[in-house]
Formats: sequence, structure tokens, C-alpha cells
Amino acid sequence: MAKTKKLFAALTRRGPHRVLRGDLAFAGMPGVVYTPASGFNLPGVAFGHDWLVGAERYAGTLEHLASWGIVAAAPSTETGFAPSVLNLAYDLGTTLDIVSGVRLGPGQISVHPTKLGVAGHGFGGSAAVFAAAGMTDKLKAAAVLFPSVTTPRAEQPAAALRVPGLILADPGDPMSLRSNAVELARAWRPATVRTVKKATAGGIVEGRRVARAFKLPGADKNTQKTVRALLTGYLLHTLAGDGDYRDFADPDVALPKAAVLDPYSDDPVALENKVVALLKL
Repeated sequence: MAKTKKLFAALTRRGPHRVLRGDLAFAGMPGVVYTPASGFNLPGVAFGHDWLVGAERYAGTLEHLASWGIVAAAPSTETGFAPSVLNLAYDLGTTLDIVSGVRLGPGQISVHPTKLGVAGHGFGGSAAVFAAAGMTDKLKAAAVLFPSVTTPRAEQPAAALRVPGLILADPGDPMSLRSNAVELARAWRPATVRTVKKATAGGIVEGRRVARAFKLPGADKNTQKTVRALLTGYLLHTLAGDGDYRDFADPDVALPKAAVLDPYSDDPVALENKVVALLKL
């Protein structure tokens, strides 16, 4: 456990790689891509954004992943008031095709086609589930950060997933009408759900948000710091195959600030309990 704590502490800081930023528009997709300055056969992840925000609001997180050797790309589509979760899922798949199909940067960067994953936050977390369901033979892992309920719901495709998954929730998510973190964990059997201590579901979004007008939480540096470490460690093991980070993908290991949540304990997602909690606000 001492080794894992040391690794976690290191992952809260930038990694050893210099980072380059690129534009997915070169391939016809609005969005951004962050890469290490060089490296062949790297792991790659496509990241889905939350409701009413674009890819630029996750620049720090994407850059953090790249600094640890992971190519991180995010489409900036479906950013309006009535986005389609299915369209964003499709765009995540297209983004992975782009970054794994061409040489990036000055030609000194490539992504290995067997080291691919999807991730997402909120609305984009559920989109990542749909994307994973459509790419079962291509992905090594998926990670969803504080996922939210969408129409159609992501639980149905999650039930068919066999790819390993990480679900991060904030302590209030089991009683939140907006969150489907626990429901996803029940449907997606290879996935592990962890509650992030003192986190806020919208805290990883950087800068100001239009969604604040709807009383959604704003940026929180402590949430960003913890989530980046947990996500990076998980992807370094599942995508890059780095055994030093195996604890980050082990459901039997309690990570710093991220205890494993039993999705079946005390029936935390009974609808009537969620409604009662909402009425007490």
C-alpha cells in the first residue's frame, strides 16, 4: 500500500513528458488532441465532455494524461442544450480511429491500435459507455467520471460490456437523481465503482461554465488533482500494461481518497429514496 500511495502522489503532478497540443479539425473533427512530444505505439484515449461544455474545458486533464505518456483526444461536438449521447459516442469512436490511424505531431508520435480506451465525464461518461459497447473488439478499458443519466440510458449497453471499466462517483452520487454511477456499476459487471473523497461531480471541468446558471457545480482543484491521478494510474495499467500501476485497476485495493463502493449495499439507488432525498433539499 505504501508503494501505491507513493505512485498516487506522483500521479497528482505532471509526468515526465513534454506535451504537444493539436487540433482534430485536421481530420474533420472539431476537438483537440494532446500527445507526448515523441513516442511510437503509445496508448490512446478518447474523452467525452459533460453537458454544455466542450473539450477545451478539460485541457488540464488531457495535458496531464499526455505528460504521462498517453495520447488524449477529445471531440468538441454535441455541446448544445439538447445533445445526442449516441452522436457523441460515435464521435468518440471516430476520434480513436483518427489518432490510431495517422502519425501525429511532426511524425514522431503514433498510437498502437491495441492500446485504446474511452473515457468521459458526466454526459460524456454515459457516451463513453455507448462508445465502448460499439467497439468491444477494439478497446482495452473504459473509464467514466461522475456519469449522468441520458436518454437513451447507458445501463442497457453497459450490461453487455466485457471490457474492464472504472466508474468514479462523488459521495453524494448514490442519492442523486442526475447520477447513474451505481446503476452502471450494477449493469457493467467488469467495472469497479469508487467514491472520490471530498469530490464534486462537476469539479473536473476547468474555468467558468454556462451550466452554473443551472446551479451545477464549478471547477474544483482538489477534485481535478485526485481524479487525474486515479484516471492516469488506471490507464497506465489497462492500456499501457504497466504493472507498477496494477493496484489502480484492482477492485480489491482501496486507493488513496477513492474507496471501492459496493453497488448493492443498502439498495442506495432505490428511486423512492432518491426522491425523498431531493425533497429534503
